[in-house]
Amino acid sequence: MTTTVVRERGEIGAERLPGAWGLGLRRGALEIKQFFRQRDQVVFTFAFPVVFLFLFASIFKDDVEGAGITASQLYVPAMMAAGIMSTSFQALGISIAVERQEKVLRRLRGTPMPPTAYFLGKIWLVLFTGLLETVILLLIGTTFYDVALPSDAGRWFDLAWIFVLGITACALLGIAISSVPKSANSASSVVVLPFLVLQFISGVYIAIGTIPDWMLTVGALFPLKWMCQGLRGVFLPESAQVLEQAGSWELGRVALVLAAWCVGGLALCLLTFRWKDRREG
Repeated sequence: MTTTVVRERGEIGAERLPGAWGLGLRRGALEIKQFFRQRDQVVFTFAFPVVFLFLFASIFKDDVEGAGITASQLYVPAMMAAGIMSTSFQALGISIAVERQEKVLRRLRGTPMPPTAYFLGKIWLVLFTGLLETVILLLIGTTFYDVALPSDAGRWFDLAWIFVLGITACALLGIAISSVPKSANSASSVVVLPFLVLQFISGVYIAIGTIPDWMLTVGALFPLKWMCQGLRGVFLPESAQVLEQAGSWELGRVALVLAAWCVGGLALCLLTFRWKDRREG
């Protein structure tokens, strides 16, 4: 009788334990709270793309010949793409490397929490911060640089899938690259350098037409170039397509490349992710 009661109580208790999805939501809420408690990180994360947008849009503000737009308008979607990658690839690549060295990952791995919940928490964090960064840059673009909001449901839909695929691909790449730094001290250099290079060869800071072809080819291998191109297709008039390398927005190819990077990024995570520091074996 006693054994039966204990078993029933155990089963009831087990049923009440939240699953990976529920734990992921709670973990995501915790990640967001911890993020906003670090004021210097919050300021750097959100201010970096905004400051660069103001700088470049103020320096280069003349009309772009034959495109029907100003250079300032050209920078807004590009900085939005950079902001998405900053809040996902850069933020996760550095923070996970730090958590690994501080043995946070090792302690979490030793708890009953499913590993999936940890990654779901990180995904909720980057979705929240990425969306907030995008809204901030969009408000600045529409207020100061005459960037028009999408005029039809189709373009809003394009914005939604570009954001979701782009931030997913970049987040997965951030998780994967977090295993590359040998220590938390080197994480910033390892992660920021490739991100900075990609911004120059993907059309963020420099117009596509002035970048050497071989650099464009290298940039086209990564998500940032395609996020920039897709967002230009959402926010700029059709006349601006002449500035693209192919003379069109190529939204179909944008979707294909970003989806491929989601799959490839997941494969890289599964192959490279480590819960322990290299020195621990």
